[in-house]
Parts: sequence; C-alpha cells; structure tokens
Amino acid sequence: MEVSKIENLPPPPGIISSIKAGFDTIASHITAILLPLLLNLFMWLGPRLKMNALFDSIKNEVVGIWQRGGVPAEDIQRVLNFYEGTIPHINLFWLLRTLPIGISSLLLPREAVSTPLGNPAMWQVNTLTFPGWILLLTFLGWVGGGLYFRSVAWIAVPNEESVVQTFRAIVQTILVSIACGIILMAIGMPLILVLVLITQLNSFLANLFVLFLSLGSMWIIVPLFFWPHGVFVKKQNFITSILSSIQLTRFTLPTSSMFVLTVFLLSFGLNFLWNIPPEDSWMTLFGIFGHSFVTTALLAGSFIYYRDMNAWLQNVIEKLRPNQAVKQA
Repeated sequence: MEVSKIENLPPPPGIISSIKAGFDTIASHITAILLPLLLNLFMWLGPRLKMNALFDSIKNEVVGIWQRGGVPAEDIQRVLNFYEGTIPHINLFWLLRTLPIGISSLLLPREAVSTPLGNPAMWQVNTLTFPGWILLLTFLGWVGGGLYFRSVAWIAVPNEESVVQTFRAIVQTILVSIACGIILMAIGMPLILVLVLITQLNSFLANLFVLFLSLGSMWIIVPLFFWPHGVFVKKQNFITSILSSIQLTRFTLPTSSMFVLTVFLLSFGLNFLWNIPPEDSWMTLFGIFGHSFVTTALLAGSFIYYRDMNAWLQNVIEKLRPNQAVKQA
C-alpha cells in the first residue's frame, strides 16, 4: 500500500517549464525590466566613481611602512603591479548591485573608457568621503533590490494572498543581506585559511579539497539562493525564510540544485552574447535590453519554481502522512 502511495505522487515541478513560465510572464509584463534597464544604462553612460586617487595619495606611505617592516622588494612590487592593473579600473557604482537581493546589472566585468556620448565623467573619492560612499551605495542597492524583487514576485505569483508591503520588503532585504554576508564570511574565511595551509603542504590535496568543496557547495548555495523567495512569495521574515529554504533544499536538493545551476549557466553564458557590441556603439542597447529581460525572466521563473515546489512538497507530505500514522498504530 505504501509503495502504491509513493507511485501515485504527482511529479515535481519541471525546471524548463518554470523558466518558460518566467519568460512568458515577463514578456506580458515588460515594464518589470525597468529597474535593471535603468541601472544598466547608468552603468554604461553615467559617471564613474573611482578610488585610485585615494590609493595614490597613501601609496608611498604604505610602501615605506612595508620597507621598514622588512617586506621583500619582490612582494612589494607584486602588490603594486596588482594595484596598477586593478584599482584604476574599479567603478564604485558597482556596489549598487547587491547580493543576494539586488538589481541585476551587466557591465560589471569591464570598464568602458568611452561611450556613444563621449568619455564618461570621472569622480574621485577621498579619505573622508570613501566610507560614506560605500554605505550610501550599499543602502541604495538594498532598497532598489527589495523593490525589484517585490515587483517581480508580485507579477510572477499573482495568486498569492497579497504582495509584501514596500517597507517590510526593504527591511527584510537589508536583514537578509547582512545575515547572508555574515554567514558567508563565517564559512568562507576558515575554508580559505584551510585551503591556503593545504596548498602549502601538497597541491594534489589542495585540488582534492577544492573538489570536495565544489561537491558540497550546493548545500549552501541552494538555501542562500532561495532565501529571499520566502520573504517575497510567502511574506516570511528573514529567519523563517531561511528555515523554509533549508527545508526545501533538504527534500528537493537534486532538482533544486539543477534549477539553480541552469539559471546560473543561462545568465552567465548569455552575458558573453550581451557583451559582444563595443561599448562606444549604440548597439550595446540591444545587449542591455536582452540582459535586463533575461535576468528578470529568470528571477520570475525562480519565484514560480519556489511556489510550485513548495506546493508539491506540501502535497507529498500530506499524502505520506496517513501512511506514517498507520505505521505508528
């Protein structure tokens, strides 16, 4: 009888069908891509917020401290080479793209030196304004991300009782983002230290350790990926939402991990297509529109998958519960 019950269980929601539903939803509500579209246009045509002048002003002092501390000249030069190849190309406005809740943006991997409107304005931070810019841009990213997720969830799962309130969405976004950062630091820092120590001992063991981490990472990535969904779909707080996400991962890890991997591959792979036009050409508009549409559709698909998978899981539990009661009797 128990085997018959299990065989009669409905199939779980399909990965492709959920993603397709997300694309259909955004195609019929195209205004949902407005926030990522505006952010991408700002990253492309707007000013750049630089910090290389700040680092240049303290570089000589830092090098002097290293020299007096006995740091080898080769190591100092290696750090300076890294600085010269990295820091001048960083745009602090990238901080507007917050994780795990944030407005998707396209032009993060590259830094355009010219646009169809000419050379962009270059703003520089200094010692006094640098912390303020970091806090301001991060906060604006959280607010924009909360509004973006709220609007997409409202469109993707319209059959829910009601949409989460704007203020609650922003507050929960901030709490989820802070908690997620703490968790990643608490897990990531010890793992990095262990990896460094193993690398010093044996490169083969280091590769084996990385492989082990890759295999086990889905137990962390999948709950974090679906953490915000409980806030915007089920109106949960950030603690209840992570518990709900962990439960979803526990019972649906193979399917849910494949869904997360599919979303990542589609988003990351298509970025190469969107970046084909040169950034000083108006053809980049097509890449920006395509990126804004696809990432919003994938987000909508994830909300639909989360709703349907939770409904399926609840259905399974209810169908198996009578069997458990009979076995206990």
